[in-house]
Amino acid sequence: MIELTVYSVLYSQLSHHRIVLLKEVHGERYVPIWIGTAESEAIAMRLQGKSIPRPLTHDLLSNVIGELGGTVEYIVVNDLADNTFYARIAVEQNGELRLIDSRPSDAIALAVRVSVPIFAEESVMENAGIVPSPEIRANVAFSEDELDIFRDFVDSLDLDDLGE
Repeated sequence: MIELTVYSVLYSQLSHHRIVLLKEVHGERYVPIWIGTAESEAIAMRLQGKSIPRPLTHDLLSNVIGELGGTVEYIVVNDLADNTFYARIAVEQNGELRLIDSRPSDAIALAVRVSVPIFAEESVMENAGIVPSPEIRANVAFSEDELDIFRDFVDSLDLDDLGE
């Protein structure tokens, strides 16, 4: 298994799609996984250190596992079939390790809540892992001077008329 970390939660303002981007801890590959709005918010809120007064679904899951005498040990993205990722939550209970089927988004949201490692099987990394292309990065890099035109445009907008 390969250890991963949550690198980013990405949002498309045009399509409203969301992706959690996982990165190898000891490598260059990334794994993008499409996720739902609720799961992306749950992951992002936790990564930003925000707390809420009442438990979300992933907090509830953590509480239930704990109340039943279990401990989440890790999560693993264990398969990719027909463009669908699969995951398992590893729960230790009474000396026995149980692997519970889960959507990756729910497993990741739980993992960031209880601070446990996130893993992927090598086969998942081979099939879905991507490495950023230096050529693409060179073409999209902007210097501060090149961004001034956008800054000037935004600064020139009169936002007082939006409400009328």
